[in-house]
Amino acid sequence: MIEIKSWTENFIRALEETFEERIWFAGLQGSRGRGEETEGSDIDLVVILDKLTPADVRIYEGMLDRLPERELVCGFLSGKEELLRWEPSDLFQFYYDTRPIVGSLDGLLERIDDEAVRRAIKIGVCNIYHGCVHNMLYDRQEEILKGLYKSASFVVQAICFRQTGKYTKKQRDLLDIAGKEEQNIVETFLALKEGGQADFEEMSDRLLLWAQGWINRL
Repeated sequence: MIEIKSWTENFIRALEETFEERIWFAGLQGSRGRGEETEGSDIDLVVILDKLTPADVRIYEGMLDRLPERELVCGFLSGKEELLRWEPSDLFQFYYDTRPIVGSLDGLLERIDDEAVRRAIKIGVCNIYHGCVHNMLYDRQEEILKGLYKSASFVVQAICFRQTGKYTKKQRDLLDIAGKEEQNIVETFLALKEGGQADFEEMSDRLLLWAQGWINRL
């Protein structure tokens, strides 16, 4: 099992040696950032430089290739100005799901207003609706269905945030505050995540109707 604190310290040393004072922000997202990782979980990194060039992308790739557990590394690399001008609805999840290591993302908060959160929910359920119908018609893959339920759990985070004004980082904690339909979505996601059996037809129907309901509500 990776000791993520030690790994990220090694990563930050390599990052500072590579980009020096050009680093505006570095952080950790996903299950490792939330403390919910399993042995094979991705190491989901966020790195924001003062600016980003194609050469920087290649340099960063070479730096990652020299680190242990390279096959698990993924994440987001950007220039500062691009991030500050990013679509606000994307910034909601990005900000709240990122654990800072170097620097701060607080400058994004002024762009994450109620309308940005509403749009995050609307775009999320529209994508889930489309993905669910496509999977039911063409792919019929349980892995895709699991991925759609994972995406839906993130939408539930946004719904609960909009209703309460508080961000709930761990999906399991959503069960204490979400409405009944959203609880059902999160419970299904957690069961699938833990290896539970997928009932493709029933779970697809339920997810489609849930997404449909939110599309028509917003």
